[in-house]
Amino acid sequence: MTDVPSIFASKVFNDETMQERLPKEAYDALKETIESGSPLDISVANIVANAMKDWAIEHGCTHYTHWFQPMTGVTAEKHDSFISPSGNGKVIMEFSGKELIKGEPDASSFPSGGIRATFEARGYTTWDPTSYAFIKGNTLCIPTAFMSYTGDILDKKTPLLRSMDRINQESIRILKLFNKDVKRVNATVGPEQEYFLIDKKIYDQRKDLKYTGRTLFGARPPKGQQLEDHYFGALKSRVADFMQELDEELWELGIYSKTEHNEVAPAQHELAPVFTTVNIAADHNQLTMEAMKRIALKHDMVCLLHEKPFAGVNGSGKHNNWSLSTNTGENLFKPGKKPEENTQFLLFLAAVIKGIDEYQDLLRLSVATAGNDHRLGGDEAPPAIISMFIGDDLQAVVDAIIEGTDYESHGKILMGTGAQVLPKIKRDTTDRNRTSPFAFTGNKFEFRSLGSALNISCPNIMLNTILAEELSQFSDILEKSSNFESDCRKLIRKTFKEHQRILFNGDGYTDEWVEEAKQRGLLNLKSTPEALSHYIVDKNLKLFEKQRIFTNREVYARYEILLENYINVVNIEALTMLDMAKKDILPSVSAFTAELANTIQAKAAVSANISTKAEVDLLERLSIMLEKFSETIDKLEENLIQAANYKDDIQKHAEFYCDYVLASMQDLRKISDEMEMSVSSKYWPYPSYGQMLFSIQ
Repeated sequence: MTDVPSIFASKVFNDETMQERLPKEAYDALKETIESGSPLDISVANIVANAMKDWAIEHGCTHYTHWFQPMTGVTAEKHDSFISPSGNGKVIMEFSGKELIKGEPDASSFPSGGIRATFEARGYTTWDPTSYAFIKGNTLCIPTAFMSYTGDILDKKTPLLRSMDRINQESIRILKLFNKDVKRVNATVGPEQEYFLIDKKIYDQRKDLKYTGRTLFGARPPKGQQLEDHYFGALKSRVADFMQELDEELWELGIYSKTEHNEVAPAQHELAPVFTTVNIAADHNQLTMEAMKRIALKHDMVCLLHEKPFAGVNGSGKHNNWSLSTNTGENLFKPGKKPEENTQFLLFLAAVIKGIDEYQDLLRLSVATAGNDHRLGGDEAPPAIISMFIGDDLQAVVDAIIEGTDYESHGKILMGTGAQVLPKIKRDTTDRNRTSPFAFTGNKFEFRSLGSALNISCPNIMLNTILAEELSQFSDILEKSSNFESDCRKLIRKTFKEHQRILFNGDGYTDEWVEEAKQRGLLNLKSTPEALSHYIVDKNLKLFEKQRIFTNREVYARYEILLENYINVVNIEALTMLDMAKKDILPSVSAFTAELANTIQAKAAVSANISTKAEVDLLERLSIMLEKFSETIDKLEENLIQAANYKDDIQKHAEFYCDYVLASMQDLRKISDEMEMSVSSKYWPYPSYGQMLFSIQ
């Protein structure tokens, strides 16, 4: 049995370890840096580095690395050993404060969006002391930010830290108006992580899964998730063993892995951690995804983190549970027993409503990827239209404030089961609307549009920045007020009234909602290229500049990087489809039709009275489909050639891939999936959906 308290954070150079190993003066100086952002003196850095090195060596480490998050969507690391020549042919183990604070990786091959030329190779990593160093294998990993030689940010951590500073500053401004003595306000996040597990032997037979992470071909099996028998079902033994090993590794890294269960689709599962500060949550989520993939292989399974690895069943998301907490322990999104009287809560709620309404495009583009485009809008994933769900009770409060009427609370409703032995339970004030992209769930907001492979930094940068802007505007108004309570209530009412269009508690999957959202003036950005075009609109550029999150140059760089990634992903998928179609599917179907023809001839040779109608009908149908399949292959190849004509305009280039290349890919898949249903499994070149989804027994 695992002694969880004894192993938890055992591989983390955390606060407890620092107190044990650092002199009090050095510890106090480091804590001041962490809490206030003050510069760390190099002499203190040297002490910290030496203690960190000694601790790491005691745990078997021989190397260290600056662990950072470039714009690739995954983490990066360059390993250096602790060895240093001693002058007598021997070595000593050293690690300096300079090496702790600053690293110099080659930046030439990381995405830059045109910020620097290829020959400008130098880049810098700089230590983030707010996220503890940890041990992975034989390496001490130091979380760091990453920038170019010119000082432009090239990572996902730096703008997140900037947005945390801004939400802290603007929240404190508001809280001072309520006479709250608060030193720090942190955005906190608990990202629920969905994923698929399939047998490695079957995975190895699928080119599409290996090259793209999703199935590009595959007919639906007779059974998918119709019976809903997988959700919360008993764990298969291999899956349970995987989850146990994953938990233990995450706990050693100080990651609050809390909840695990089977998800709705066959072979789909979920892990949910306890809330923590958003910067640390982002680091932890990257480590979690990395550990999932590595540990799955040890159990002869493969962990799929693509947003839509299988058509026709649930895709995998990452529910971003976002809230604000003070250093005094107060949750700023907690309504209290009487939310209609809680002016502070209502003001923060108003700021969120206003921000989501005005910057709905930023939320949408923060989750825009080629993979997520396949997921949004169905199978429990929210639609591309951004709206807010606040529940009937809170909606009634908002409506009463708008209309200037009194709100009558019905209090907590006790729910009985009708069975005398079972206790009655209190019903929550809000439900959990699965079709809502952004739902209030009691004391937090659940942003449900994130894809499973996404780095959570970008959505939280947007949330922090948007709210910081709205709180700043509110402070500018209220700091001049001579009657704070009255003016605050007027501002809340005005905000609710002007931005109520973003509130929607209904079913986001219906055609009626699409039409209603259009009438309300809400955006419906269905594709990644369409969404990303909003990165560089004037209001968003002004927001980033005012809140000091990105320079215009950095925004344009991200816009280009994300579009280029979209183009590359779709291009790889298209090339993979062509490879599979031409080398495997077309020859296999052709071979099967040849067998059918031989069977027809053999039967006819025996007797003209033997019916061959079934074989002839099947042969004719497959021959027609095979011809159409070949023509669609040609069409896809033609579109890939045509796409090159748009290389000089990255927006049009991405739009061509979206509108034409993807369309041809869908046409090709449709024909292939239809043929798969008619071709003998002996001839079909790949494991079926049924084999993949039900491979873990």
